Amino acid sequence: MVDFGIAAKIRPALVLSIAYKDEDRALIGVVPHTTTLRGSQFEVSVPVRFLDSGAFLLQGFATMPPRHFMRRLGVLTPDQLALVEGGMRYWLGL
Repeated sequence: MVDFGIAAKIRPALVLSIAYKDEDRALIGVVPHTTTLRGSQFEVSVPVRFLDSGAFLLQGFATMPPRHFMRRLGVLTPDQLALVEGGMRYWLGL
């Protein structure tokens, strides 16, 4: 669960970054999860037991400082993570 601020509220998000080092900025990359779907090509649905029905919103990718992270809900399997990673590569044109 990540606190995205007053307007965006506290919501589930997927961490998509490696651990930072002392010389790096203390920022963590995240993709928010939403239950309000629009049918966008950039919404990746990954059914998991610890999230309500919805999708990861690739266009909502952001970096957040550690103080915004509330708690861990669970971990995606490698196959589930691959779906989100593939979507991110497509969105970024990689």
